[in-house]
Amino acid sequence: MSDGPLAGLRVIDAATLAAGPLIATWLGEHGAEVIKVEQPDGGDPMREWGAQKDGVGLMWKSLSRNKKSITLNLRTEEGRGLLRTLCGQADVVILNLRPSTQRKWGLDYPSLAAGHPGLVMVHVTGYGAGGPKSDRPGFGTLGEAMSGFAHLTGSPEGPPTLPSFMLADGVAGLTATYAVMMALYHRDVHGADGQLIDINLIEPLARLLEQPVLTYDQLGTVPGRTGNRWDISAPRNVYLTKDGHWLAMSGSAPSIARRALRAVGRPELTADPRFAEAQSRLRNAPQIDAIMADWIGERTLEDAMTVFEEADVAAAPVYNARQQLEDPQLRARNVYPAVPDPELGSMRVQAPVPRFSTTPGRIEHLGPTLGEHNDEVYGDLLGLDGDRLGALREQGVI
Repeated sequence: MSDGPLAGLRVIDAATLAAGPLIATWLGEHGAEVIKVEQPDGGDPMREWGAQKDGVGLMWKSLSRNKKSITLNLRTEEGRGLLRTLCGQADVVILNLRPSTQRKWGLDYPSLAAGHPGLVMVHVTGYGAGGPKSDRPGFGTLGEAMSGFAHLTGSPEGPPTLPSFMLADGVAGLTATYAVMMALYHRDVHGADGQLIDINLIEPLARLLEQPVLTYDQLGTVPGRTGNRWDISAPRNVYLTKDGHWLAMSGSAPSIARRALRAVGRPELTADPRFAEAQSRLRNAPQIDAIMADWIGERTLEDAMTVFEEADVAAAPVYNARQQLEDPQLRARNVYPAVPDPELGSMRVQAPVPRFSTTPGRIEHLGPTLGEHNDEVYGDLLGLDGDRLGALREQGVI
C-alpha cells in the first residue's frame, strides 16, 4: 500500500495473541508496512486460536491481514540481535514480553532506542510496567475481571459474566493505536524523539467503566449487575418478540423515550410524573420494561420494527453472525467483503474502520503463512546473503 495515509511507516509486530498484534493490524490497514515476527516453532499462538478450517486459524487470517511474516527465535542472542537490527530501521515496535524478560534480553526501550532515538515502542502487559503485579502473566480475561466489567455484566441473580470475545485486548489495542499516532505526531511535527507507550489490559477498559468508581467515591455505594438495563436511561433492554426473536431498544435521549411510549400506544405516559423525566423513568424502569415487553411480545420482529422505524425510535434486532451477513444496511456498506486467500479460497472479514474519504483502508491479503517473507525481509531489507540465511535456519534462529 503505497498511497495509504501511513505509507512509509514501518512497524515491527513482535507481540503475540491479541492486543499488540491488533495495533499493528489497524496500522497496516492504512498503509504501514507491518513485519510480523514469530517464533520458528509454531509462530504466534493466535494461529491455533479459535475456529479452524483445514488447520488454518480463521481469526489469525483476519488479525494478520496485510502483514509480512518472518520467523525469529528471540530466545537466542543472535535472534535478539536481528530484532535490534530490524528496529533500527523501523518507526514502531510492538512487544508484550514481561518487563523482567524484556530487560534481561536487552529489548527494553532504553536499549532499543539507544542507537535509534526516533523509535516508538508499544509495550503491552497484563498489569502495566510497574507495581507489584507488573511481571505476572496477564490475559484479557483478567483485564475484564479487574476493570470492573465482569462485576457489572450479567443478571442481578447470576454470577459476574465475562465476554466471549477479546474485549479487553481490543480496547487496549484501540487505545494504543491512537497513542502511537500521538507519539509519531509529537516526533515528526515537533521534532522530538520517539517514546515508550506503556499499555495494559486493565486500565483502557476501566476508563470506559468509570461511573461505578465515581458513584462509590462520591456516594459510597457500589453499583451491581442490572442485566440488560442500565441505570442512566429507560427504556433500555432487550425484548422477546412473538416469533421468538430479540429486539434491543435504547431510550437514552428523552425525545426517543417519549417516542417509544407513543409508538406502543401509551402517549398519556409522556405526561405522567412517573415517566415524564429521565430520573423518574429510571426510578420506574421496571414498569416501562413491562409496558415495552408486553407490546413487543404480541408482535413479530418485522411488525415491531416497522412501527419503531416509522416512529423514529432507536430499536434494532439482536443479530447472530448469519443475520449480520444478510442485513441490507451492512451489505450496502460492504462491511464484510470476501477477500481471496490461497489457503481458504476466500473469506469474508470485516472491512477496515473508520472509513476515510480520500485514503480508505484496504485489505491487501489475509494472514500469511509462517515465515513467508523471510527472504524478502532478511535478504532485501537487512542484506543477508543466502549462505547466512541458510546458517541461521540450521541454527534455529529463523
